[in-house]
Amino acid sequence: MAQFRPADHSKGDANTIGGYMAVHDRPAAFEGSDGFSYSVELMIDATGHGHESFGAYILFVKWARIGAQTPEGHLETEYLVHGSSEAEARTRIGALPLSEVKRLLDLLIERSYQGRGERPRPWYDAMRDESEHDS
Repeated sequence: MAQFRPADHSKGDANTIGGYMAVHDRPAAFEGSDGFSYSVELMIDATGHGHESFGAYILFVKWARIGAQTPEGHLETEYLVHGSSEAEARTRIGALPLSEVKRLLDLLIERSYQGRGERPRPWYDAMRDESEHDS
């Protein structure tokens, strides 16, 4: 069950993805341009490539629109930053501004629908159209 925790702004800059997660003690979440909710996970992998052998990327978990809160899919970026340690890579990716994370999410959504025809409409557009149709 969800529990409210007050923000602790001494833990970081809430305008960055890492700072937001530390300040609010929870994953960040965005509404994507497709109307679905996405939560954010910062991922670090050992790449084995040279001095900066850890790569960091963002995993966006797509949540079901209606019904139980269950994952419906995911999107992920390529490696966005590298570091010589896992901690260094995590610090670097955590410094990304929230606006950049949202931009990356919407770019991935656009790419995922290319060539697949009509994309889903945001829930509020579907509800509005349905209510206008019933009138």
